[in-house]
Amino acid sequence: MNAIKQLFGGNTRQFGMIFALIALVLFFQWRTDGLILTSDNMINLVNGYSYILILAIGMVLVIIAGHIDLSVGSVAAFVGIVVALTMRDWGLPWYMGILVGLALGALIGAWQGFFVAYVGIPAFIVTLAGMLLFRGANQLFGKSLTIPVPKDFQFIGAGYLPEIGPDTGYNNLTLLIGFAAVAALTWGELRGRRKSLALGSEVKPLWVMVFKLVVLCAVILYVTYLFATGRPGTSFPVPGIILGVLVLVYGFVASRTTLGRHVYAVGGNRHAAALSGVKSKRTDFLVIMNMAILAGLAGMIFVARSNASGPSDGVGWELDAIAAVFIGGAAVTGGVGTVVGSMIGGLVMAVLNNGLQLLGAGSDWTQIIKGLVLLAAVVFDVYNKSQGKPSFIGFMTKKLGGRGNPDLEVAVPLKDTVKTES
Repeated sequence: MNAIKQLFGGNTRQFGMIFALIALVLFFQWRTDGLILTSDNMINLVNGYSYILILAIGMVLVIIAGHIDLSVGSVAAFVGIVVALTMRDWGLPWYMGILVGLALGALIGAWQGFFVAYVGIPAFIVTLAGMLLFRGANQLFGKSLTIPVPKDFQFIGAGYLPEIGPDTGYNNLTLLIGFAAVAALTWGELRGRRKSLALGSEVKPLWVMVFKLVVLCAVILYVTYLFATGRPGTSFPVPGIILGVLVLVYGFVASRTTLGRHVYAVGGNRHAAALSGVKSKRTDFLVIMNMAILAGLAGMIFVARSNASGPSDGVGWELDAIAAVFIGGAAVTGGVGTVVGSMIGGLVMAVLNNGLQLLGAGSDWTQIIKGLVLLAAVVFDVYNKSQGKPSFIGFMTKKLGGRGNPDLEVAVPLKDTVKTES
């Protein structure tokens, strides 16, 4: 038992969502006769759920700040239809279409963020209005028709890493990414251990680090093998590359930058954050605007994968993104959550959806089970807090940020001088 506590940092509940994800994969792998862990299914999984995971990245920051955004599905649909129309009617090249979509998302986000941050209307109300407004705008601009997009544009939603180098029987770029991930993980663990030893901090036994590295590297290499051995012409999907870059960037921003700490401070205790010099209005404005930009990107990826934009795009996406964040361990009251945790929550939902589809379950049972999983995740987190134990998200934040566990933190002064926001 002591060895288990050493391995899991003294609290196995911190790994509840990872255990749930592994259990789901193994269960559906058994029930589907091995169809889950195949190259084709893994590629379809990334292609089919990358846009929801991108939404979850923005949504976790919104929820950490103490807000909720109900408009992301409608914003994604509206941006998608506008981009499709500009490329079709104005003859814009695909890269200009992407810039138009990102700029439109930023404009929508600034508009909603203004009402939330500077007018003081709750984000729930503002984004509920946005959900209705932009859903109607999508149907108005597109005349409830399907608008095709150019083939070059489809690459961002349905493309794959190209084949380069000698014929090895694998996709060489996918192999390089996998090996690079293993090298980066190993270097990061060794560097962190050396730094802790140099500072005289307490470190876990060497065997714990070695065991974790072996397990994580084995998983990364196995997943790399699955993607590198896809059917001819396929490998690691481009949406997966975009998602991976966003996870790295936003994980760094949330855990290592002043803006990220301000988001946690505002969500944890808005009044204390203001007394500490945090510009809460600016923070609220930025998280709402960022959410709309990511919604626009998710909408464009979905349109590119579907080869066309339509009036039913984005329906229910906000609910999937919110569910992913809460299943990943974010707190309903704000102040707690991580990008990595939201990705794990999103993967739990994705594997659940995928596995039930492979088993032939109807949409009725799929929705029922997803609702129960969401409720169980929130109950699990509330129970842990009532027992004085950090959630899984607390562990992930500590690992990524090195600044402690936000589950157990309170807002602290961020500046020596105390001032309030004008």
